[in-house]
Amino acid sequence: MDTLLHILSKTLWFTLRPGTFALLLALIGLIAIWRDRRWGRWPIAVGLGIYVVVLATPLPPLVVMPLEERFPRPAAAPARVDGVIVLGGAVEQNLTEARGIPALNGAAERMTELVILARRYPEARLVFTGGQGSLVHGALSEADVARMLFVALGVPEERLLFENESRNTWENALFTHRLVGPKPGETWLLVTSASHMPRAIGAFRKAGWDIVAWPVNYRTGRSFAALYDDPFPQRLQLLEAGIREWLGLITYRLLGRSDALFPAP
Repeated sequence: MDTLLHILSKTLWFTLRPGTFALLLALIGLIAIWRDRRWGRWPIAVGLGIYVVVLATPLPPLVVMPLEERFPRPAAAPARVDGVIVLGGAVEQNLTEARGIPALNGAAERMTELVILARRYPEARLVFTGGQGSLVHGALSEADVARMLFVALGVPEERLLFENESRNTWENALFTHRLVGPKPGETWLLVTSASHMPRAIGAFRKAGWDIVAWPVNYRTGRSFAALYDDPFPQRLQLLEAGIREWLGLITYRLLGRSDALFPAP
């Protein structure tokens, strides 16, 4: 059942993500106009309208901002940390396999933050969780790429623990909890993108883990420049990321994979 849900989530999102959906609407409209169907004007207008809204309004950052601001970092860093967990999603397995060196994407701060925290808390256990999240992939898992990167950055390999079977956030939480076996009273930090933190916290709580949010990779701000400075491709990507997270929160709640619809501190 989990495998079927994973496949459905990937295939449905490929079609329904705003950029693809708008393009499909416009193409349907063009075909209709070519066949002398006057109703074709409407899907063209809606499809192009989506792109105009993304380009000309602050909608993309406004969709993401509530997600990013839900779990701020603690006002004071914990004096003692027993462990740090970094969620996958920041590495590119296929590029790494093709070029032979670790490749990162826009969520790279997840990876660099582990190095920072490893130095700040020399006694903390360091865990990376990530397997194969995509339907089309090569031989390397996210954990394989993470191992290459962290060792190259000088993190002692004996401090690192890798979970390499998970395909999504729920499995990140479930499999990592089984692997680590946290004890009552321990302090663990969860490192992931700020917009992803509500869904991640909900999943980890549901898995039985009261974990401390340590967000990174912020992509929004409240200044005029922060609202409008990004070029169109980045604005579209931001909107899609935000919508995907909101849909993920709803789905996780319906599937019983989260302790709340919109988890709070």
